[in-house]
Amino acid sequence: MKTTGIGGSTIEAELNAIKPIAHLVKPIQKSEFYSRIDKACKLMQEQKGRVMYLDAGTNLYYFTGTKWNSSERMVGALLFPNGSLHYIAPNFEKGTILDFMEVEGTIHCWEEHESPYQLLAEVCSENGVDGGVVLIDESTPFFISDGIAKANSKFELVNSKPVTAGCRMVKSEAEVAIIQHAMNITLEVQKAVARILHVGISAKEVTDFIHEAHKRYGIASGSYFCIVLFGVDTSFPHGVKAPKDLEDGEVVLIDTGCELHGYLSDITRTYVFGPISELQRRIWNVEKKTQLAAFNAAQLGDTFSSIDDASRVVIEAHGLGPDYDLPGLPHRTGHGIGLDIHEWPYVIRNEETVIEPGMCFSIEPMICVPDQFGIRHEDHIYMTKQGPKWFTEPMLSIDDPFGE
Repeated sequence: MKTTGIGGSTIEAELNAIKPIAHLVKPIQKSEFYSRIDKACKLMQEQKGRVMYLDAGTNLYYFTGTKWNSSERMVGALLFPNGSLHYIAPNFEKGTILDFMEVEGTIHCWEEHESPYQLLAEVCSENGVDGGVVLIDESTPFFISDGIAKANSKFELVNSKPVTAGCRMVKSEAEVAIIQHAMNITLEVQKAVARILHVGISAKEVTDFIHEAHKRYGIASGSYFCIVLFGVDTSFPHGVKAPKDLEDGEVVLIDTGCELHGYLSDITRTYVFGPISELQRRIWNVEKKTQLAAFNAAQLGDTFSSIDDASRVVIEAHGLGPDYDLPGLPHRTGHGIGLDIHEWPYVIRNEETVIEPGMCFSIEPMICVPDQFGIRHEDHIYMTKQGPKWFTEPMLSIDDPFGE
């Protein structure tokens, strides 16, 4: 019996059928950045933080709207509990920083031969902070945090995670809407991928198609990432050095996503091209049951550890595992998603973070059968006041994975 929705089309036909839709959702508005800063200031006060340093990258963008990549030159911002914002950057980059700046703040510049860390200490002092708790963006490179520590020995550098994660873990309606739109696009790309498959197609051909398909939907950057695996390669969760071409009767694993207004999609679809073996069917169905059990365990007020626990109960009930043993589930059940492809909260044992409305995370309890294949159903959910909701509906069955 032929699997529904797999094969039968061409790359050209699928690409020509795509119409751009990425523009149909709005980016984050300026007012939301100010709301984020307000929340951060409240959390800073709870942490007794006298100032928070945001390094170039995701956290700087989340709170200020300023997009800047981290490099060997310090670029960042200081946020004080009263809401005042002070940027620190090389003097020759001042014009560009001002161009990228979304939330206005005072910009302080250093010349190439000067110390940006000493400049930071001076800005802190001018704002009444000569010592005490300085919250440091958890993604800050060591050379920067080390430089800050040496610029003022009275600073007590503390991880800013309670503030940064405390804000970013709970998504707004606007954030959820962007993620939903990105997920919708990637799911359509996944369906198109399945239709172009044929014996002999290479992983590179599929990867190139996925990249171009995302672009046709209006994602200028194409795919944010892409994992294409066939057969035994699928037993390696994140791929192999030299992926093989597709053969009849093999498991196909496609894991991809895109970036829309800074937010990311991430969906894995796994099915069989051609005849399905008894073992492939059994493991595929166990994976589906495991994913559903994890979804049902995602309840407000419970912990993320309880979701991972629920996955392993099902896995072990089917004679797999236990724990991380193979055949079974070799990694955590899921991860948060937002501006980063993997961010808090993490769905893993001993993670005692409490589930709240607005949290967004994956459910992907992959099952690996060594030297044969792996099955990963990956969909993301967002928590509402009524409980968990799927961004994308999970695969229907191994015979009709996309519910065609």
